[in-house]
Amino acid sequence: MSGTYKATGINLKAIPIGENDRLVTILTREYGLIRAIVPGARKPNSSLGGRSALFVVNNLLIAKGRSIDKITQAETVITYKKSIGDLGKLAASQYLAEIVLAQALSDRSQEELYQLLLLHLGRLNDLDQGDNTGSIALLCQGIFHLLALDGIAPQVNDCCLTKQSIDPNFSILNWQMGFSIESGSTVELAAASEDPSVMVNHRLTALDLLLFQHLSDPSLEKLDLAIDKFSLEAISDVELAAGWRRLERILRQYIHYYLNIQIRSAVLIDM
Repeated sequence: MSGTYKATGINLKAIPIGENDRLVTILTREYGLIRAIVPGARKPNSSLGGRSALFVVNNLLIAKGRSIDKITQAETVITYKKSIGDLGKLAASQYLAEIVLAQALSDRSQEELYQLLLLHLGRLNDLDQGDNTGSIALLCQGIFHLLALDGIAPQVNDCCLTKQSIDPNFSILNWQMGFSIESGSTVELAAASEDPSVMVNHRLTALDLLLFQHLSDPSLEKLDLAIDKFSLEAISDVELAAGWRRLERILRQYIHYYLNIQIRSAVLIDM
């Protein structure tokens, strides 16, 4: 990069620095993760103040510095205002940002990661205000897609021991399937009881498994068709919400194990 360079990026983290400035961590299309000073961003009349806020996408002109770069111009391209004003959507957006910060690299283009994050932030932003169950559902799918991009998404269609495909069984009362975080896969409980090398960390209900298996879909529309297929009209909104919350907690532990991070914004999800 020369003395000045251009980039398009989304603000993922911002902290105050000095009396009036802000230090922003940005995921850019062209250079991956960068950190840059936004001079005067905290002044009341600063033209860069709003442009340095979280989840704002800007076209940037950046001056190369000795130790840290400085943003000299910013033109806003996208904002996610509906998410900022909704605690559930904001928490889910921050959650995804924390994962991306752990995945992103510097000094190299990460177009796919950038586009995937914007896709899921956009879906959260477009969700109806106050739809907390919808926020958790979209969060779970966003987590799964980000893990898949890294090649570490859970495998939930086959048993890791028997190698047989698994379908959720709603005809048997209290039917369950195991899930092993260390193996990154579902596991039949009977097979796991005979093989102590595989630890079962969680037991999945038929509903849990159904939700889990549809996270790899491009969207969650096929899940509605699957619910119709299994004639699950009797599942209440409360049960569905509880299923998504169980799945998020499993994925949270999975993230900690594979990415070695604690999701701070999960506190807001638990609220």
